[in-house]
Formats: sequence, C-alpha cells, structure tokens
Amino acid sequence: MRRGLKRLSLLVALLAIVGTMAGRGWFGTPQEAGEVARSARPADIVRARIETEGQAARAIGTDAPKQILFGDLHVHTTFSFDAYSISLPMYQGEGAHPPADACDFARHCAALDFWSINDHAEGLTPKQWQETKSVIEQCNAVSGEETSPDLVSFLGWEWTQIGPTPEEHYGHKNVVLRDTASDAVPMRPISSRETLFPTEFNPYTLPLRLLLITTAPGGERQRYLDFARFLQDRDKLETCPRGVPTRDLPPDCQESAPTPGELFEKLDDWGFPYVVIPHGNSWGFYTPPLSSWDKQLRAHTNPEKHEYLVEVFSGHGNSEEYRNWRALEIDENGELRCPPPSRGYTPECWRAGEIIRERCSRAGESDEECETRAAEARALHVEAGDAGHHVVPGSTVEDWLDAGQCTDCYMPAYNHRPGGSTQYALAISDFSGPGPPKRFRFGLLASSDNHTARPGTGYKEINRREMTDAGLGQLAPPWPPPNPEPRARKIESIPATPYFERFASYFGLGGLVAVHSDGRSREAIWDALERKEVYGTSGGRQLLWFDLLPAGEEPGAVMGASVERTSSPTFEVRAVGAPGQQSGCPPDAIAALGPERIEHLCRGECYRPSDERHRIDRIEVVRIRPQIREGEPLENLIEDPWRVFSCPDDPDGCRVRFTDEEFETVGRDTTYYVRAIQEPTPTVNGAQLRCEDRSDGPCREVRPCFGGPPTAYQDDCLADAGERAWSSPIFLARPPINF
Repeated sequence: MRRGLKRLSLLVALLAIVGTMAGRGWFGTPQEAGEVARSARPADIVRARIETEGQAARAIGTDAPKQILFGDLHVHTTFSFDAYSISLPMYQGEGAHPPADACDFARHCAALDFWSINDHAEGLTPKQWQETKSVIEQCNAVSGEETSPDLVSFLGWEWTQIGPTPEEHYGHKNVVLRDTASDAVPMRPISSRETLFPTEFNPYTLPLRLLLITTAPGGERQRYLDFARFLQDRDKLETCPRGVPTRDLPPDCQESAPTPGELFEKLDDWGFPYVVIPHGNSWGFYTPPLSSWDKQLRAHTNPEKHEYLVEVFSGHGNSEEYRNWRALEIDENGELRCPPPSRGYTPECWRAGEIIRERCSRAGESDEECETRAAEARALHVEAGDAGHHVVPGSTVEDWLDAGQCTDCYMPAYNHRPGGSTQYALAISDFSGPGPPKRFRFGLLASSDNHTARPGTGYKEINRREMTDAGLGQLAPPWPPPNPEPRARKIESIPATPYFERFASYFGLGGLVAVHSDGRSREAIWDALERKEVYGTSGGRQLLWFDLLPAGEEPGAVMGASVERTSSPTFEVRAVGAPGQQSGCPPDAIAALGPERIEHLCRGECYRPSDERHRIDRIEVVRIRPQIREGEPLENLIEDPWRVFSCPDDPDGCRVRFTDEEFETVGRDTTYYVRAIQEPTPTVNGAQLRCEDRSDGPCREVRPCFGGPPTAYQDDCLADAGERAWSSPIFLARPPINF
C-alpha cells in the first residue's frame, strides 16, 4: 500500500514537473523568421505595369506624370503576440506566418511596389528584431537594381499604447525607418510599456497554457507547445533601465517610452530618418469613449516633424469622419453618464437599458418599474466600460442591434470615436503657446493592419477568414451565458473583456498607400512620403491627382502641400478607377513560389489586373476651416461633403475643376481634400452588422458576420460598397497682415 502511494506520488510529481516544463515552453520550438523566395518579379512585367499606368495618366490629361506606386505601411507577422494568437487551432488559425511570408506575399501575391513590417514592439525579443532586420535585408537584396527595384521593403515596428482613460490614452503608432543597415537604424524597437501584459490582465498565465496543451488533439499539441515557448521567451525579456540615454542602453533589453513625446525624443536621439504614423484613433475597441486628438496636439513640440502622416483607413475600418455625438457625456458634477440617442446613433449604454426594458415589459412589470430598471442598466453599463455588454445577462450580439456604431459613415471602425477621427484632428488648433496656433497638417494614407503577414490584401474581395483579422472575433473567453434576466447586474467577477464576437463584423481587407514618386527607388518613395504627396485607397489601385492651379503670380501646388494664398483658389481633380481582376495568379508568381506555396500563402489568388477599370461614380470635396479661437465648435468647421461632382461613364476616368469663391472673403485658413468614389462593388463586410430593417429609422434587426460559427468559414460576408481613394489635403493659409 505504502509502495503504491509512493509510486503514485512520484508519478504525480513527475507529471507536475513535466506539465510545468511544457507550460514554460521547454518542449516548444522557437518560431523562425523563414526564408525569402529568391525570385524577383520580372523587370519586363514591372515596366509594363508602369507603362499601363502612364497611359491611363496621359488619357486623363496628366503630362509627364510622376509614377504612382502602391504599398502597405502597416503589416504584422506572427512575431506579434496577437497575430500568433489567432494563428492557433482554437481560432481556426492556419499556423504561423513569419516575416519572410510577408516579403513573399508583398512581392508575388499582392505585387506591391513597397511595404513595411510593423510587428508590435511590446514583446518583440532581441532575437526576433535581429531576424526581422535580416529578412528585410534579404527581401531588398532580391529586388534587383537600387534605382528601379521590383519591391522596396522598409523596416519598422508598432508602438502600441492603450490607456484606460482619455487622459492616459494615446493610441497606436507605426514607426517606419528609411534605412535598413544595422548602423543606420535604432538598436532595438521602442515599446510603449515594459511588459507584454500587465500581470493582472495577462490571459496567458501558466495554468491556461497547461490547459491549452493538455486538451489539444495530438496533431495540434505541438502548436500549443510552440506557443508556450513563444510566451516564455517574452516572459524572460529584461527591461531597460529608465533614465539612461537610448544610445547607452544594453542592446538586448526591452526599451519603452510610455508617451509619444518620449518616443519622439528617443527616435530623435538616434538621429536616423523616420516617420511615425498614428492609426486606429477612432477604433472604439480600445479607445476610451471621450478620447480626442486635443491632448496629443498640446503635447507636441513639432507635429510637422514627428507626425505628418495619418492612416485614415485599414482592415479595422475607416477613421476619417467626424460626428457630433459621443458614446458618453459628462454631467454637471463631472460624472460620466449615458447620453440619449441622436439622429443615426444609439449609444451602447442606452441600448443596454432598452434590452432590459423589453425583457421587463415581457415579464409583466409596470412601465414605471421597467424605466427604473432601464436607467439602472444604463448606469451599470457606463460603470463597466469595455465589459458593458456583461451587465445584460444572456444578451446576444443580435440583441445590441447597431448600437454604438456610426450608421452613416463609410465602413467605420467598430464603436467609432469621433474625437479620434482624422477630420477632428484637421479641424482643431492649440492656442496654448506663443505665436500662431499649432495644428496637425496630416497627409492621408491607408494600409492593411494585416496580422497574417499579408501586405496589400485588398486586391480581391475574397478569403475573409485568411485575409482579414476576423479570427480576433473569437478571442472571447468561453463564459457560459446566463439566463436572459429582466434586470441588469453589476459585474465584479467577470473579466473586463471587450465584446470580441461583435467587432468581427468590422474587419475588412484593408487599404493601400499610394505615392506620387519621381522613381521606384527607396529614396524617391521616401521623398514622396516626406512631401505628403500621398493618398490612401480602400484596397483598390485607383489613380488620383488633386492639384491647386496657379493663379496670376500665385503658384499652384499638389496634394500634401501647405501654401499661402490670397485669391480664391481653383482646384483640379483627376481620378481613374482601379483595374478589374482576373481569377488566379499570373505565371511569374506561380513560377516564383510554386503551386503549393501559392495556395498556402496567396490562397490561390493574386493581384492580376485585367484591361478594364471600374467606373468612378463621383468626386466628393471636403472643406475644413481650422479653429481660430479656443473652443470654437467643430460641427460648423467641417463641411463633408462640401461639393459633390457626378462623373460621366467614361473609361478614361473623371476630371473636375472647382473654385472656392468664399476663401477670399471669409479670410481664414482652409483645408481641402477629395474622395474619388467608385461604382458600388461586392466588398468583404461592406455592410458590417448588416441591418435588415431600417425603414422607419433605427435598425430593428441585424445579421452579424462572426469570426467563427455560426458564420461559415467560407462566407465572405459580401455587400456592395463604393470603394474609394482619399487624397492628402492641400492646406491654404492666409498670409499674415503687416501693419
């Protein structure tokens, strides 16, 4: 008996030791960066593409045009924690996609002209940073001659910051570096915090790692063992000491900058050319409801140097449009409260009350009692923040209808925060310092924010589950839903998890950045970025020009320019639709990657343009007059659209001119940009929550597109939408008056 107990004790101890070792990654294999395919796109194919676009430019009236090159400056691989997570079997993930995959996809699947890698600095190990640099060097080495490469690859990372309150929140920013040589880039990426997760919020503790490993089917277990190793490597990261100049820090520690100002200071200390591109500032998944650009503008010492480009559109939605409503409001006592619905917008907290009211009424309670319970539900939702959906027991995604969403925006970000919109940023001014007011003068671009190492996925509206981040919609913990009780509950024991299942409807294939470049070289592309002679698209390769025409002795200007002007300006817009696509992949891509890799990486579909282009339906002009006094209301300063021009059914595209006759008489600085909008075409998640009935106002039924069941894996959730291109603005300033 004793001998048996001893053996059992030894066995239990051995299993505990082995289990702990497994949970700590002892049996896992580190993820490698992969090998880049050694075939560039053939030079004659690249030249043919340049000539085709040159012909389209000349047909629409552009003489001696610059080249328009397309890229993606926001790409994650499974070196990023969230990307690795959704690659796992429990999210129907297809496995790791390391940095080399991103290079091959950009070159052969998407046929891009340039791209950058932007894995999250938070948790990126020194070994992975070195491997990332090596892959970028390999990718560039394949590209051919420096003056006309088939693909330019930029090195970078994402600075990922999330604050619980508007005062502490700055959002996410991509750092892109011009150069790639080891002695011309920072020694390490700079993160926003010292650890991957604050300990109290870490969902991947040792017990959960063990659970994933022990419950996985045998064929999938190694992937979880590898994931445990991935996490353990991050657990071992040593943080850099604070207060030490960035150049004097050890090479293998994790460096952090908790505010954008500290990030800019560290990048300036290195002295290497860089650009910081904020993104997702209106994405309500992680942005507090009352966040705005004001705090960031006040903290800036030089916005034109540190943040001169902004990502207006990505696979996570559109951050362009300003609205005057908010998800929460502050009462006379300085406390948060739930605002009532406004036209086209119902706050989530208000919908919480309505769900409870409906249940209460069905239970036979009085109108007075049901109103009391509705008010209680609204207050509890406000108190719960991101976990507000948990205060309504047993609610489904469908119960929330389209509450919290911008119902009249083009493919908006989930729980759109208007104070974080690009239009808001372009309209505000900071009057706190001496001299002229401080302003953002952003150039506008778009990118993918893809997490499967697939830059430029928007070339075909297919393969939602592989080409978008829809798998993130399954990240919710498997809490059993309680009964749909007719009363809200205060949440205390449930983790403060966002509504993961709901925002899967808001993932699209993402956009592209286009540059008007003097050539294909790295330097030419970088110069275009610095000039802000750039525009963004929702994924297609529309051609767009937006110019200020010269008048008398006053010169003209191209998109992105800031100029002084006294006379009323006249502008010209020229736009050509994106080419239609043929099915499959071109022979050169198949020859470079082989049929198996074409299927695995490109999912059997590549950028393969036809000779026909989509029709441009209309040109919309947005006019913004930035604030000229503290507290000036924005709703009268942002005119969207200010002008709309219908386009003819012309295969060559659309060309319009317009004049702002008011500029000369109003006498204030003015910002203009344009949208070129194509005819509606089927688009992944083009209708997002898919409101089924809005005939008399508010949505009464939705049909969400889930990241997992019940939405079929093969369902691309297509709906017609007007794909578009956004120009960078032209900023007109009134010259100072000399007395």
